[in-house]
Amino acid sequence: MIDGVKLKRLRVIPDERGRLAEILRSDEQEFFIKFGQVYITTAYPGVVKAWHYHKKQYDNFACIHGMMKVALYDARDESPTKGEVNEFFVGEHNPMLIQIPPGVMHGFKCISEYEAIVVNIPTEVYNYDEPDEFRVDPFDNEIPYDWAIKQG
Repeated sequence: MIDGVKLKRLRVIPDERGRLAEILRSDEQEFFIKFGQVYITTAYPGVVKAWHYHKKQYDNFACIHGMMKVALYDARDESPTKGEVNEFFVGEHNPMLIQIPPGVMHGFKCISEYEAIVVNIPTEVYNYDEPDEFRVDPFDNEIPYDWAIKQG
């Protein structure tokens, strides 16, 4: 596991009316750092949204509709896991929160047959004038990861 990345299995509570799942609580000392904002991002089937990283912000991803393949790459020079890649399959069939620390490159690909929706609860408010977001091409880069489906 990449240093600083945390995973939390989401507990889904179903009943005859529907279901409930808590994503992040302010009293969870292991996960809650601070609140910046909440937003959703989506991807259509087969679409890759990658790579990017932040210098200040932690991301807290949870795929709430569909399925996503989430990939992380540790490019931090000072990290004991520099160069490591993590891959997670999250969403309706595997409800999970992924906490991604600053400096860890990340992205995702929709692997469901319909649009996937991710809720993100970052620790910082998005600054439109000076975004804490740094992008790398999803396919033309030095990251040892292939977004293609792994057959067999």
